[in-house]
Amino acid sequence: MKKIHIGMLSCIIVTCVVIGIFAVMRKSPIQEELSSTGRITLPQPAYDSTTSIEKALLGRRSARDYKDEPLTLAEVSQILWAAQGITDERGFRTSPSAGALYPLELYVVIGNVEGISEGIYRYNPEKHELIKIVDGDKRVELCAAALGQSCVKEGAMTIVFSAVYERTTRKYGERGIRYVHMEAGHAAQNVYLQAVSLNLGTTVIGAFNDEEVKKIVKMADEEHPLYIMPVGKK
Repeated sequence: MKKIHIGMLSCIIVTCVVIGIFAVMRKSPIQEELSSTGRITLPQPAYDSTTSIEKALLGRRSARDYKDEPLTLAEVSQILWAAQGITDERGFRTSPSAGALYPLELYVVIGNVEGISEGIYRYNPEKHELIKIVDGDKRVELCAAALGQSCVKEGAMTIVFSAVYERTTRKYGERGIRYVHMEAGHAAQNVYLQAVSLNLGTTVIGAFNDEEVKKIVKMADEEHPLYIMPVGKK
């Protein structure tokens, strides 16, 4: 009887070890990185495509209906790079900024993206990475804060643009507020054009409860939300 019990115990131990090994093997490098650091290094963005700038301009439309399909990590990377990616060793970005002061911050509300767990992330342009801030799918909450606009919860991800006005106003004074709003428009248009190139849909939303949006994405007190842009498969 002891031999039988020892044999059964040995089988159980071996089985558990094997299952554990396979569980680790199934984890993607991205999931491993996130679980240990809370950061995801995004894939290198592409700097060329078959879509001309003229074709992207011609096809730019606001889309509020999206398929229930996941975005890829490469698509997320490309969209965020188009919005605020670094394009020069001096730190210049894809969209112009008065005095190169870059007052904008990007938050990404992830709901349906391959290889990334649901949650809210902040985009770090300097390292082209995502930093996790909040766990869980917050698209429904963000939709409510956006006065119930359904596209916010239906997009696979939603970008929230915020601004730290002081970065610009400390140099340009009150006129700097105008410059910040111009910059948000530049960045949003970049997202639109990149979405056309990727055959994705997006739209700009400006109607929302500022305080609720700030609370959901855990913005700092000095930040102010400006834009919400859901993104999804057309």
